[in-house]
Amino acid sequence: MKRRLPLWGRCQAPEAEGVHAIVKGVSRMRRFLSALLAAALVLSAATPAMARHHAPAAPKADKASAAAAQPAEQAPLLRIGLTSGQPSVTVAAGGRAEARTESAKPVALTATASYEIRWQNGAFLVGREKLRGEILIIRPSDKSDGGLALDGRRYRGALELRHRGAGLTAVNIVPVDDYLLSVVPEEMPTDWPAEALKAQSVAARSFALKSRGRHAAEGYDLCTTTHCQLYKGIASEKTVSTAAVRATRGEVLTYGGQPIEALFHTDSGGMTESSEDVWGSHVPYLRAVRDTPLGTMPWTKTMSKADLEQKLAAKGHAIGRLRAIELSPLAVGRAAKDRTASGRVKAMIVTGTKGSVTLSGTAWRSLLGLKSTLFSAKLTKDSVTFTGFGAGHGLGISQWSAKRLAETGKSYADILHHYYTGVTLQTDSY
Repeated sequence: MKRRLPLWGRCQAPEAEGVHAIVKGVSRMRRFLSALLAAALVLSAATPAMARHHAPAAPKADKASAAAAQPAEQAPLLRIGLTSGQPSVTVAAGGRAEARTESAKPVALTATASYEIRWQNGAFLVGREKLRGEILIIRPSDKSDGGLALDGRRYRGALELRHRGAGLTAVNIVPVDDYLLSVVPEEMPTDWPAEALKAQSVAARSFALKSRGRHAAEGYDLCTTTHCQLYKGIASEKTVSTAAVRATRGEVLTYGGQPIEALFHTDSGGMTESSEDVWGSHVPYLRAVRDTPLGTMPWTKTMSKADLEQKLAAKGHAIGRLRAIELSPLAVGRAAKDRTASGRVKAMIVTGTKGSVTLSGTAWRSLLGLKSTLFSAKLTKDSVTFTGFGAGHGLGISQWSAKRLAETGKSYADILHHYYTGVTLQTDSY
């Protein structure tokens, strides 16, 4: 904010007599009034900015603080990859819409009508209309909430079509909170407590903003699967989860001034995990934390020795006939030479008639289809039984534990700070 000079110290009442003094006084009065008006304008411009910020500005601006100064309608946009390699797609608008390229006149799309779109001889064919250009954008031209349908599934925001490789790639360009209206109910049951849903909303928003560009090579930010976050468009939206998204609008978890990769999983089994024990790299806000009770979501999986031998052989580990398994006993929250601080498997050794193989807990989980790496293994004459707790990779929020915390009266902020270490819940982020 610019420094303002004191006004009243610069203005004095005229004391000279006669016309000259009167003219001089009027002139001074005009200057005074002009200065007063200018000051009022400065104050009126400054007041909203001061009202938006609840803490002094940081010495160095970052992306999140810059976004905080934007109006709500300028919430960050995400590019969600919907389909790729399609010879054609079908688009329908819930209300009036417009299709345009960078080098052709726009084409109006009639509400409720369907249009087949394909690429032919360097142009997009939209029904019978030909639009030349590299990128086709379709966006609603009114305020209808009907969205745009791509191959029967409706989405908020706009659609972008590009000809890439052997077919069309379709991308949904959507504000982050409109994206979350579909993500949150896909990732967490909507009959769970409101505070758990709010925690999920903030985590999903933070993850999405941190992950922009994750699929840059394919031409978009995020996919629609569990590789990123589940996203199925307007049909997934629920009133309760929408309320949770709206209640946390603009709230993002940050570390060092940047959104965090706010991972989440189904159930911790009693303790979450540190990043280096899953990924091999240290992430300061993804630290192992205890949950209560211990040993949640117990599970068992039994397979024949022959099945395990075949799975190993298919991955290049031909051990012959399985003879032994080397793994410390499981105790949730207790480390061992082959277990992490949470009790998850660091490494397990199996020995056969043709040799031994050592794989990480994550590799065993993937190879054998286990629910988590918090498991023990028992070898019998013809089979192997794996017994464990929890579900998922164990990083970040444990969703079932978040539900339990919410049921005990914990707020969504409490839940988030429990699972993410040293983070800031930044409000008014856009």
